[in-house]
Amino acid sequence: MTVAVQWLAGALFALAILHTFSSKYFQRLAHEQPAHAGFWHLLGEVEVVFGFWAIVLVALMIALQGRVAATAYVDSRDYTEPMFVFAIMVVAGSKSVLQVARAIAALLARAVPARGAIGLYLVTLVIVPLMGSLITEPAAMTLAALMLREQVYSRQVSTRLKYVTLGVLFVNISIGGTLTPFAAPPVLMVAGKWGWGFVDMITLFGWKSALAVTVNAASVAFFFRRELAAIAPSAARGKGQLPAGILAIHIGFLAGIVAFSHHPAVFMGLLLLFLGFATAYPKFQDRLMLREGLLVAFFLAGLVVLGGHQQWWLSPLLHGMDATTVYYGATGLTALTDNAALTYLASLVDGLSDEFKYSVVAGAVTGGGLTVIANAPNPAGFAILRSHFQDEAIHPLGLFLAALPATLVAVAAFRLL
Repeated sequence: MTVAVQWLAGALFALAILHTFSSKYFQRLAHEQPAHAGFWHLLGEVEVVFGFWAIVLVALMIALQGRVAATAYVDSRDYTEPMFVFAIMVVAGSKSVLQVARAIAALLARAVPARGAIGLYLVTLVIVPLMGSLITEPAAMTLAALMLREQVYSRQVSTRLKYVTLGVLFVNISIGGTLTPFAAPPVLMVAGKWGWGFVDMITLFGWKSALAVTVNAASVAFFFRRELAAIAPSAARGKGQLPAGILAIHIGFLAGIVAFSHHPAVFMGLLLLFLGFATAYPKFQDRLMLREGLLVAFFLAGLVVLGGHQQWWLSPLLHGMDATTVYYGATGLTALTDNAALTYLASLVDGLSDEFKYSVVAGAVTGGGLTVIANAPNPAGFAILRSHFQDEAIHPLGLFLAALPATLVAVAAFRLL
């Protein structure tokens, strides 16, 4: 029966991946069948995909194994990451945190040779992803996506620039969190067991990641320099400044949630306290990203449930590779499953060489921008920016092609340097 469930889970996982590539089909069904438009629109939401198929899996497990076995499996999964991403999206997306981020970005942009929109664009795609090594990747993704939404996506820019910016954002966030051993999920899975500290991360990954992030952002800024230079400064910037005390309290909540990112009882308590504070002082708030955060959490929780039954085929596939093959294998497999799952499976094997350990982690973060499911923070950026694409849909192939050049830059950094 266990083997049957594994095969069933593998089939449902494949269906979920196909589903993510078929969101426009369901949106079209919503127009063709107005009586069921709500249901088809629901299935057309990419953030719903893995949660939906996870529910199907649990229902089939109940039918095959019984309620006790099915619920025991669901209870055995670790949902810390989905809960943390929800909490960090809500707080990092608040008006106060964004105001502080904008002020820091404007200050740093003065040191960039390029001025105006190009300078802010470079800071957002270089500094914010690298900050993910301190404030965690989900927080960096939320801040960068919201800043880019204001700077670029809400303006009259080409669809090509939107896709390329999204691809570079996803890749830079994935590799930008590797300067420390606690910020990037695929690194966190192995750092403790393999004894990687801050010096190891900077030596093995950090300087290479920083170089690749800078090259990626500078290349896009150069090729789209005319279009970016034509973007007028935001008229809203500088207006409605919030009191310093309110800013400090919001930053305090953000810092607390990041500091206790591995303790859901603590950071969820801080989130509830934050929501109470926001309700008490509504004049200092914009709309909180509760809906977007819940959808992303549902997506990631579904990935956790479905992904738990994929070890039977992923593990032998990874462990049958040598150090060179595993790098490219991990890069490709990351596009089909969460990169943290790959490094976690590698951590279960004893006696791996240092070269193999480096290759599997480097490959996992390299491929983290190719699809929406490749890296845990990607659904957050997807949810924030997708409304600015045609039909409010980001085409998976378009994202893959847009992220590919930046991914190749990461390949060069991690394999050639």
